[in-house]
Amino acid sequence: MKITVLDFCTVTKDGDVDFERLEALGEVRYDDLVSEEEILKKYADSEVFLINKAKMTEKVIAGCKHLRYIGTFATGYNNVDTDACKRYGVTLCNAPAYSTNAVAQHTFSLLLNCMENTDRYIASVARGDWVKSRSFSYFAYPMEELCGKTMGIVGYGNIGSAVAAIASAFGMKVLVCTRSKRPCPYPLVDFTTLLKEADVLSLHCPLTKDNKKLIDEDALARMKQSAYLINTARGGLVDEEALARALNEGIIAGAGLDVMTDEPMKADNPLLFAKNCRITPHVAWAPLETRKRLFDIVLDNLKSFYEGNPKNVIV
Repeated sequence: MKITVLDFCTVTKDGDVDFERLEALGEVRYDDLVSEEEILKKYADSEVFLINKAKMTEKVIAGCKHLRYIGTFATGYNNVDTDACKRYGVTLCNAPAYSTNAVAQHTFSLLLNCMENTDRYIASVARGDWVKSRSFSYFAYPMEELCGKTMGIVGYGNIGSAVAAIASAFGMKVLVCTRSKRPCPYPLVDFTTLLKEADVLSLHCPLTKDNKKLIDEDALARMKQSAYLINTARGGLVDEEALARALNEGIIAGAGLDVMTDEPMKADNPLLFAKNCRITPHVAWAPLETRKRLFDIVLDNLKSFYEGNPKNVIV
């Protein structure tokens, strides 16, 4: 079985995730970030692709005549043409729930930075401002408490529910807007109400054709001027031009973002220098424990497919 692992550099750093167990399943080739043309040129004989963000287009799927299986090192699979998988009989499996704790944790890392200006205080001390200060404590940047504020959550899957529990532990009121049918102990509200009531709006839903640019100029105008937007889901949920304007014009107070519509982030992205905008490079999922758990799920998915009992099947 010819197995090709793409985006290898996005899953392991300096060999901190051991792929040896995968090599027991067949002939494994590794590559990093490759184009559609390079995939077809170098790996058209692949029977299995294991990918993170590599684009599995219809051209790639049709051109790889022996392809039987695509496994994603991710929960999301919007980079895979699922219709083409169906047409060409290719099984697609994802890795659900591997990053729940890590992404929920990063959500609050971004939020706490926004509300406490932790990064700015650290930079201030490093510049020597505290050494020069006459007072034992100086208030160079504003700080706010989470307790008593309202956390508005869009999406109540594994990550959304984990974020809700943490918000409750901070003493926040939680409101949820979701299409999920899973039991939810928090008040369920419509999107308009969520925008109006939330002091913090946190996105935890998949990106679909129906919710692209969900957070647009109109949505931002409906939010509180004191509100913060946190996005650790998918960049395409946010109209980046509209958000940059909203931040620069003081329509909302700030934003913490781990994802962009185009990744890597483009040099001309208006959010790069927007006011009160903290951006991390899509690393919410990246703690070592999380990536090891991810590899275990992807490996188990592939083994199960070999045995005729595929798990976590999308197509």
